[in-house]
Amino acid sequence: MTAASVPWPPALAGTPAVEVIERAIGRGRLSHSLLLAGDDTEGLSAAALAIADRLLNRGGAGTRAYPPDRHPDCIQVRPGGRSRSITVQAVRDMVGRVNVAPTASRYKVVVFHEADRMNTAAANVLLKTLEEPPADTTLLLLTCRPHALLPTIRSRMLHFRFPGMASALQVEGWAGWLDDYRAWLGRLGGGVAAGREAADSVFALYGLVARFGVLLSRASEAEGARRKASRPEGLDDEEVEAIEAEISVGLRLRMFAGIEVATRAHTQGLLATGERDGARHFTDSVDALERAAGLLRVNLNESAALEDFLLASLRIWTRR
Repeated sequence: MTAASVPWPPALAGTPAVEVIERAIGRGRLSHSLLLAGDDTEGLSAAALAIADRLLNRGGAGTRAYPPDRHPDCIQVRPGGRSRSITVQAVRDMVGRVNVAPTASRYKVVVFHEADRMNTAAANVLLKTLEEPPADTTLLLLTCRPHALLPTIRSRMLHFRFPGMASALQVEGWAGWLDDYRAWLGRLGGGVAAGREAADSVFALYGLVARFGVLLSRASEAEGARRKASRPEGLDDEEVEAIEAEISVGLRLRMFAGIEVATRAHTQGLLATGERDGARHFTDSVDALERAAGLLRVNLNESAALEDFLLASLRIWTRR
């Protein structure tokens, strides 16, 4: 197999999953359809491009005049429109392209970003392609929510889970926000009586919500500027909007993952002191956080989703 020019994401390099994929590509026996699941949309995209680079250049047949994200035989499908969904037409367009002979390689690769954003009709069209896969074509479905995909699609794909890719968010003020969130949980544990104490807890809650929105905006601007330099040329306005929305979704998920880590750290502190209700409260908090993350997926405003989670936390951590 030709040496690859696109590295694996650092969190994945040398892992058993990567070794399995590398070995299968080298032997020409990689499955025609892979489901890549993980906790970071950017990391999943990087992993998909690493796979595409190796597939498009098997046996030296390809040409590295094109990086994989700009390769004419690498088809990328992203959610679009106000609903941020992958539509029937987008899937049909993909099917039409894979049924045409490749341009620069002997192979084709299709990458579905945020594959869980497919509506049911689009998923059913894709299902037919999975049942009768085109020759010399590999489909890569990327998702942070694999169980949101149709079971019939999941059952026809080889699964690889890549946890732990999301790095800590490097945005000024985020670490302080998490510290204040944990301090707020600590105060709830002492009980919230009526009057000023209850009002202070609620005011602090809405202060966290307001600051979260500011930090997300700041993080989105910084991440957008960082990734703009590597953005493929020739994208239309809808494709640019889809990429920018993907950045925002990835950041929100990373921030919510940070909240879960902070909640776990708070719980571990309680358990170390012999607090028996801590584990139950943590489980209920994670359920509430997952519900809030699900609301984000249906395009609810992030502030409203966070407010829903924190109000649930107020009830959970003051419960006896």
